[in-house]
Amino acid sequence: MTTFSRALIEVTIAAPADEVWKSLRDPARIGQWFGWDSDSLPAEIDFIFFKRATGDEAARTLTFGLGDRVELEPRGADTVLRIVRPAPTANHDWDEIFEDMTQGWIAFFLQMRFALERHAADKRRTLFLSGSPKAANAPLAARSLGLPAAGGPGTAYAITAPMGDALAGKVWHRGRHQVALTVDGVGDGLLVAMDRAPDDKNPHGHSQVILTTYGLSDAAFDELATRWRTWWSERFDNKMPGC
Repeated sequence: MTTFSRALIEVTIAAPADEVWKSLRDPARIGQWFGWDSDSLPAEIDFIFFKRATGDEAARTLTFGLGDRVELEPRGADTVLRIVRPAPTANHDWDEIFEDMTQGWIAFFLQMRFALERHAADKRRTLFLSGSPKAANAPLAARSLGLPAAGGPGTAYAITAPMGDALAGKVWHRGRHQVALTVDGVGDGLLVAMDRAPDDKNPHGHSQVILTTYGLSDAAFDELATRWRTWWSERFDNKMPGC
């Protein structure tokens, strides 16, 4: 199959290019937006961003071993972050493709923009949930959580999640396979829900949820995490995609 590279996503970040670049080259700063809380996160950051990546500070580009490339373009006080990926034929739109790394990059750079613009000096705590619905034809995460099914970035929403938490804020991003929402009440957090339609490997489909929180006490975060994990484990099988 013929492949070529094209932009997967462009994100305009309200921060200078030098600051965005530091958030791609400083392990501690990468840990404030990449992935989720895990004992293995420091090793993953070292492998992905340093052992498998080459940085060009002058051009502000970061090239990964699999051919992915992050480009920064200064635009006044803002920065356009662009991730370029080897892509299949030009007949495909990125929105049509659910591929774990593709959706992961989108989610993580949404988290990066959120952290840089709103919590550059704050420590995050994250809750990660992953699995397929236990029942055939059961709704995936976005529908199960009652997240707004319409509305572009900036659209306000307010819902009560099925585990009882009041969620309100604005749509941060909406794509075919994932939606990101700001969340008041968790220290101005970010909720990303990724849904993969049923396929041969995941006959019931698959979902992942990342809830990034700021400013919660250990007790408040633990209570929230327990509510969400309990609700999730009753409906989803707690597995990574394809497992």
